[in-house]
Amino acid sequence: MAENIPAVDYLVLGEDPHLEAHECQQCAALYFDRRNACARCSSSEFTSRRLSNEGVVRAYTIVQRGAKSGPFTSVVVELTGGGVVKANLLGVSDPATIHPETKVRLVVYDVGTDDDGTVAVAFGYEPIGA
Repeated sequence: MAENIPAVDYLVLGEDPHLEAHECQQCAALYFDRRNACARCSSSEFTSRRLSNEGVVRAYTIVQRGAKSGPFTSVVVELTGGGVVKANLLGVSDPATIHPETKVRLVVYDVGTDDDGTVAVAFGYEPIGA
């Protein structure tokens, strides 16, 4: 049976994929990368926090690379309940229809398989109700 591995450490796979951040115990700042000290308050105490799978687009850009590949939309998503993440917006045929405040939800997708059958899995967001 092929194994799935997340493309980034803060993506948790399984029946209910989600993002997980390190939360400062003192000021509640959230970080995806491991920290020795909080950039906001200098505390060194962190716990893991599961983040919401839904949020809203706060900023976006439409990226076109070369003539053969179609455009894709890179978004900054403010997650419900806290946290901000950059990802690609998926499932949108016309990127011009995207706007700030678009409600989105987390989706995962396969990005490649190695010679041993291990599947790398990444995440993005898709509009809710699209």
